[in-house]
Formats: sequence, C-alpha cells, structure tokens
Amino acid sequence: MRILISNDDGYFAPGLAALAEGLRDMAEIVVVAPERDRSGASNSLTLDRPLSVRTASTGYLYLNGTPTDCVHIAVTGLLDFRPDLVVSGINDGANMGDDTIYSGTVAAAMEGFLLGIPAIAFSLAHKGHTHLDSAARVARDVVRRFVDRPYPAAGPVLLNVNIPNLPYDQIGGIVPTRLGKRHHAEEVIRATNPRGEAVYWIGPAGSAKDAGPGTDFHAVASGQVSVTPLHIDLTATALSDATRRWLTD
Repeated sequence: MRILISNDDGYFAPGLAALAEGLRDMAEIVVVAPERDRSGASNSLTLDRPLSVRTASTGYLYLNGTPTDCVHIAVTGLLDFRPDLVVSGINDGANMGDDTIYSGTVAAAMEGFLLGIPAIAFSLAHKGHTHLDSAARVARDVVRRFVDRPYPAAGPVLLNVNIPNLPYDQIGGIVPTRLGKRHHAEEVIRATNPRGEAVYWIGPAGSAKDAGPGTDFHAVASGQVSVTPLHIDLTATALSDATRRWLTD
C-alpha cells in the first residue's frame, strides 16, 4: 500500500505530522505539501510560473504552490510510483457544508480523485489541535477500514471526514452524512493600513443553516465522526428541462 499525504496548512502543520505518523506503519507514505498555509486555495492550479520542490528536515517534500499543485505534480511526474490512496489533512478546523467549495484540504484529496485515485480528506472540526491525537486515531481507523474492506463502489471514491474535538473514547461512532449548508458569510472586516489606505479582511463563515439529522454539521455536533462521499459533477440536472424550454420556446 502506497499513500500520498498532503494538506493545505503547510508542510510544518501539526495535523500533517500527526496524520503521517498515524499511517506510517500501515503503508509506504510520501508527503508532498505546500510550503506555507494555503487554506482557502480551493482547486487552484499554478499556471503562471514554474514550481519548485524541496525536502524538509522531516523528509517531507514541500512545494511553492497550492494543495492541488502538490497532488497533481506528485502523481503526474514527481513520484516514481502511482499512489494507491491520497489522504489530505488533518486540517485545523472544519470543512463541512459550503466549506468544501473553498477548502484546500478537500481540494488536495479531490485532485487525487480526479486523477483516478481514491482519496480521503480529514479535518478536526474545531481549531487549536486540542484533541489532535484523537483525530489521528480516527483517521487511522478510517484508512484501516478502507484498506481492509474495499469500498463498495465502482471506481475511485472521494470521502470528506470531519472529526469532533473530543477525546477518542468520547467519540460517538463514525456515521455517513450529507453536506449541510451555511448561512451567508459575515460581512468583510474593513481596516486601514499604515499608509491610510482601506484594506479588507474576508469575514468569518456563516453559521450552520441546514444542520438537521443526516448532515455533517449534526453528526459533529452530536460527537460523531462525519463521513460524506463527494462527487464532482456540477450539472444542475433538475434544471435541464427548464433550460431546454428557455432556449427553444
């Protein structure tokens, strides 16, 4: 078993180290991660400049690009083997509901999926790494299940896993979920730089709007690990007939 590990918090992130250590005795692992925090990078590829790969003292490879760059370059030419699994995380903070659109953690896993490799994104649902050891054990449990019991679907799969910030023995199980939905984001935060110019910080994410039973928000709030299968087709099939009528009537 060969596992490629990446993240969006950077090669120095505690969550990345915890994930790599947790999986080290299960498989041959290689880490290719961004050189700095690229949270919110989504699925962006760097196309306007060449990218460089360097080796950290930990043996991790790090890249001056995005999480998607890391996985793309690793799979399409950097590594001399094709990974059996791409794993991303452990992110410092949740990636639930609408977060998945912006998340670099999910994007790294998604790039593996788009390249035909099964992939799993892991996030600790509260910032601060308070129970990072617990999250690493959960990630190991999920990967172990994936290795021991083939996922019952044709072709590769993309899983988004969010882990509550609890001690391992207080977690209430691992459950399948769907993505919930957040309210609109809070307003931007306006400030003034030393030159007297207006600058803007992106405001915090909105609170949960669709957080009922069955959602990732509900599972994590209930102390459970949320596992959401994702797919990439953005086609609004429910609007196909309306679009056809709009174009032809």
